Amino acid sequence: MKFYDEVMNVVEQHIAPLASKVGTQKHVRAMRDGFITAMPFIIVGSFILILAFPPFSEDTPNAFARAWLDFASNNFDQIMMPFNMSMGIMTIFVSLGVAYSLARAYNLDGITSACLSLMSFLLVASPARDGGLPTAHMGGTGIFTAVLCAFFSVELYRFLKKHNVTLRMPEQVPPAIARSFEMLIPVLVVFLTLYPLSLFVQAQFDMLIPDAVMQMFKPLVSASNSLPAIIGALMLSQLLWFAGIHGAAIVVGLLSPIFLTNIGANIEAFVVGEPIPNIFTQPFWDFYIFIGGSGATLALAILMAFSRSAHLRSLGRMSAVPGFFQINEPIIFGAPLVLNPTLFVPFVFAPIFNAVIAYTAVHMGFVGMGVATTPWTTPAIIGASWGSGWTLAPVLLVIALIIVDLFIYLPFFKIFEKQLLEQEGETAAAQEKAPEGEGVTA
Repeated sequence: MKFYDEVMNVVEQHIAPLASKVGTQKHVRAMRDGFITAMPFIIVGSFILILAFPPFSEDTPNAFARAWLDFASNNFDQIMMPFNMSMGIMTIFVSLGVAYSLARAYNLDGITSACLSLMSFLLVASPARDGGLPTAHMGGTGIFTAVLCAFFSVELYRFLKKHNVTLRMPEQVPPAIARSFEMLIPVLVVFLTLYPLSLFVQAQFDMLIPDAVMQMFKPLVSASNSLPAIIGALMLSQLLWFAGIHGAAIVVGLLSPIFLTNIGANIEAFVVGEPIPNIFTQPFWDFYIFIGGSGATLALAILMAFSRSAHLRSLGRMSAVPGFFQINEPIIFGAPLVLNPTLFVPFVFAPIFNAVIAYTAVHMGFVGMGVATTPWTTPAIIGASWGSGWTLAPVLLVIALIIVDLFIYLPFFKIFEKQLLEQEGETAAAQEKAPEGEGVTA
């Protein structure tokens, strides 16, 4: 208990206040909202990618597989068009979403700010060539640049407006037209700052700004694929959850650029038939580590469903279906898991065991890496297979991880169950002794 008390003291006094500030910080929230905005396009694009690359061997004798392979081969360009217009240009949606959210946090006009952000990003990441706009950096390699351009353009707009550096129109002018003239100076300042910078980077380093930004963030992206980094992110997420703060929302908000960058690089390698480079992607986080939600609580819901405790049994059966779809707030707050010292160890360390096992399996090549982003509410067995291109190995891995989680939770669950059974027994005994017609407060 001394170790538990010391951990909770550190979490409550140092980690939780800092995490709360980070989670409510305008730029972090804008980044999170921007990626949520882009998520429907990314998911649809991921689905199209699997349609274009059937999960079958070229020499398969299966009639269905053969028909799918032939269809994909004969109509490859047509099938890939929706992918190119969704996930292939996901940085456009990110740029718009991040800028819009940040602008609204500052009470600025969201639409004009989003347009200014998009122009800033295209100016440095997609200079026109041969009558067209290159899309090389509209995928994963442009994520960090899109976020930085959104921050820069909105902060610039806010600075100029705060210091009244703007064109003011008479009150009789319609608001829409007045906003258009208000944006003239911010647009001009963006051109005078970002465009010369882009030309300088091209002339001095023979690369575009997104290439330079990726070089700067390369150590961070590389480190994210290491097991210690994954475990560190997990520890932070779980400790915050245990203290009653939505740790996953905070941590995933910070990890989202890395997730999209990694999955973008994986897709580029997958399309050209090269080795897939990145282990740490959204499917890995959602479907291998957090099976049933934060804390990998699907196993706990299964144990509860067969508990001798009436409270745990009803809660487990009620939570099993939401847990199957990665939603576990009923268990987290109903058991509860928050500030529950009995279940502290499995709640924090079951996801870490999952991460170690899954990382080893993927690193050794037993399971494929993620090449598709799926909705986080997809059942883990389906989402893991979908995320790696509809292969069977992820399904077997998820089942094995659930079994591991059952064994991790079981001894602590038995202790917790015994505590509740004693409480229920005391309540029942008190009710029997109470005079007829009087209630007993539990």
